[in-house]
Amino acid sequence: MLRRSAQAAWTGNLKNGKGTVTFGGFQGEYSFGSRFENAPGTNPEELIAAAHAGCFAMALSHMLAENGYPPERVEARTTIIMEAKEGGFKITASHLECTAKVPGISQGDFLNLAHKAKESCPVSVLLSSIPISLEARLEA
Repeated sequence: MLRRSAQAAWTGNLKNGKGTVTFGGFQGEYSFGSRFENAPGTNPEELIAAAHAGCFAMALSHMLAENGYPPERVEARTTIIMEAKEGGFKITASHLECTAKVPGISQGDFLNLAHKAKESCPVSVLLSSIPISLEARLEA
């Protein structure tokens, strides 16, 4: 069993407080402004987006190689959508965008494996209660 952890600390009230999040070699500051406005810093949703992009890119790279198409590069970007709903804010969707350089693969085979990776990477499984969309394209 693998165990991964991160740490967060918050001081002050919601609107005027500030926090730090630490994991691995990363430490970032976050605040009400960085989460709900456009102030500098990170926020929990960006960290979820980073986790989803990283997990998907690794899963797709593995699936491509396992199917005889070792990729030169897989780049993934995830956008987490958060909306004001009854009772507060809710994460309502995750959108993956992927560009990959994979010699010898057809567009159809690439898209098939990209969709399988989207459905099966552990972070997608964790987020399965929300819609997860995917745009994937091959580089020439």
